[in-house]
Amino acid sequence: MKYAGEGRWSIWKSFSLMILAVFLLFIIYPLVLVLYKSIMDPFSGAFTMEYFGRFFAKKFYWSTMVNSIEVTVCATLLAAIIGLPLAYLMRSVKIRGSGLLNILIVISYLSPPFIGAYAWIQLLGRNGVVTQVLNEIFGVAFGGVYGFAGIVLVFTLQSFPLVYIYVSGALKNMDNSLNEAAESLGCSRVRRIWEIIVPLVMPTLLASSLLVFMRVFADFGTPMLIGEGFKTLPVLVYMQFMGEVGGDDGFAAAICVIIIMLTILMFFAQRFLANRSTYSMTALRPLVAEKASGIKQFLAHACVYIIVGFAILPQIVVVYTSFLRSNGGQVFTGGFALQSYEATLFAKDNDVIWNTYTLGIMSICIVLILGVLISYLAVRKRSFLNSALDTITMLPYIIPGSVLGIAFLFAFNSPPIVLSGTAIIMIIAFAIRRMPYTVRSSTAALGQISPSIEEAAISLGATELKTFSKVTIPVMMPGVLAGGIMSWVTIISELSSSIILYTNANQTLTISIYTEVIRGNYGNASAYSTILTLTSILSLLLFYKLTGRRDISI
Repeated sequence: MKYAGEGRWSIWKSFSLMILAVFLLFIIYPLVLVLYKSIMDPFSGAFTMEYFGRFFAKKFYWSTMVNSIEVTVCATLLAAIIGLPLAYLMRSVKIRGSGLLNILIVISYLSPPFIGAYAWIQLLGRNGVVTQVLNEIFGVAFGGVYGFAGIVLVFTLQSFPLVYIYVSGALKNMDNSLNEAAESLGCSRVRRIWEIIVPLVMPTLLASSLLVFMRVFADFGTPMLIGEGFKTLPVLVYMQFMGEVGGDDGFAAAICVIIIMLTILMFFAQRFLANRSTYSMTALRPLVAEKASGIKQFLAHACVYIIVGFAILPQIVVVYTSFLRSNGGQVFTGGFALQSYEATLFAKDNDVIWNTYTLGIMSICIVLILGVLISYLAVRKRSFLNSALDTITMLPYIIPGSVLGIAFLFAFNSPPIVLSGTAIIMIIAFAIRRMPYTVRSSTAALGQISPSIEEAAISLGATELKTFSKVTIPVMMPGVLAGGIMSWVTIISELSSSIILYTNANQTLTISIYTEVIRGNYGNASAYSTILTLTSILSLLLFYKLTGRRDISI
């Protein structure tokens, strides 16, 4: 859509340049510094590849890259294997309580992965409830849910809801006439699923799998809590940068560069595969859930209930243990009490909850303002500059939080701009890192709005800004809120970047949960986790209330 005089200088070009300046300062500049530090000798200032050579020369270092790839690939495949059939079952078979089950699946995804890791420690740790029962009944010495298997378990149960959400939306828009035609020609159900439904939803499956891959690959908390000797790249870069005897900035920067290269490679690989298997379809006859009978109904319900039960189990465990009486450490002494909440929620010197909401609200305000502007510029004001903005916005999405945190400290720990140790650096990091959710959702919503609506307002005498604020934004608001809710929940659940940037004055709930688990104060960790989980649930319910929707299109 072009307006009269658009070729001249306009306020939209001013917005584009201002946003570009912000991105150059807070995205490109820090990442360039990471690359610079990885190839420069800190003493002589000469070019060097010594840091990369050190990484690939010692198995202790490069094995963490192999570990990260193994864990990520396994968790992504398992998430797809679980999420795809679950979405098909929920769309094709009438499941009792499907509305509640959908909410539980979304809630299980919104919870941070490391909370799931902590909950499974309570169940399958060396002193876990299930571990003790298994050891007593079978007379074994089960070592607990640690290492590779435990990490994959947590990530799989945490990530398959994302595949489910995406694929379920794709199945909703699928034309079932092809499926019915194949059935009339004698094609079996299994063959129809494999040869018709799977190819049609393959682009969506690949897109959701990429999101799972990026989330798992970048996660720091889960492998740190239950990995023990099994270290991944985010853990290694954290240990190298935050070492007790002084971190090695150059080596940490080199590891960051390796991580960035791997994530960029996976991102473009997914784009290549998705472009080769893209289909366009209109749901003239959408897939309708039908009531099954006999053994099929039993198996469908059992499969769905068991999967959702395992997904939501960590949240149930966390809430339950938050009300148990403890000795102040790892041992629960029996009975129920508000002891954990008295030590956390009602503590006079505890500001972590206030910090979480304050930093989160400030960050989400930045995300919503910039996200809406960027999506509008990219869709309605197409130009090379605005396309560049849209591309740069995606960089923080494919860059792990620990890498972004380190890059921010490289860039803003010395003059002329000193932000390290302040709440401002955390707010900017949260906003930059979680903005892609809102931008992508807002762009999708705006793409479905006809430009003629805005042109009609312009023809009636409204200015471009007034049309934008009074017409465009209200119409695209459901999409903005969908991305905003995801940005908000991931902001308050952020650990990877905040663990590097925080100070005691701006400690958040996620950092408190992590530190309490490390210290063995499981009661306090449960109380903090419950508060964070309830915040996510209330945010989800508020989104449903404001939009009238019952799903989140990410």
